[in-house]
Amino acid sequence: MVHCKPAARNSRARRADGMPRKPGRSPSEYQVKAAFLYNFAKFVEWPQTAEDQNGPLAICVLGKDPFGGALERVIEGKTVKGRSITIRHLNEAGRAQACHILFISASEAGHFNEVLRSILERNVLTVSEIDGFCERGGVIAFVMDGQRVRFRVNTKAAARANLNISSKLLQLALPTPEGKDKY
Repeated sequence: MVHCKPAARNSRARRADGMPRKPGRSPSEYQVKAAFLYNFAKFVEWPQTAEDQNGPLAICVLGKDPFGGALERVIEGKTVKGRSITIRHLNEAGRAQACHILFISASEAGHFNEVLRSILERNVLTVSEIDGFCERGGVIAFVMDGQRVRFRVNTKAAARANLNISSKLLQLALPTPEGKDKY
């Protein structure tokens, strides 16, 4: 288990989106999740393809968008490894093939298997807050630990998608229940 030292609470504290935090205000759950999505991009390596080398890194939201603009605020003006970032909002799984990171909204829980089949042979980092996401073949699952947003990583699903996840990111992840990352 990883124990983190709490950040000092002062006027220089930053919100999840990188902006200065007003004293006494904590970022919302989805501001934190948006910041995680941006930071995941820094710690994952995708296979390089000819069409992908200089293009933007695409973060996609499939289904109902729970972020309320927080994701756009987090990535505004930022790059990852010299690449610009674009946000795409999708209403069907078939369009997810062009995504680097795919956040699968809880509204898509009933279509989960269809979504995974649509990107089966693609190098897509799947992320969701759907219960049992890693156990069912997703790569990164957001989980709440009291009031804290945490995450689990299914390394087998990441390997299947040909994604290389940094050991630094894996150290921050909660352990996946033994034998549960079977996909």
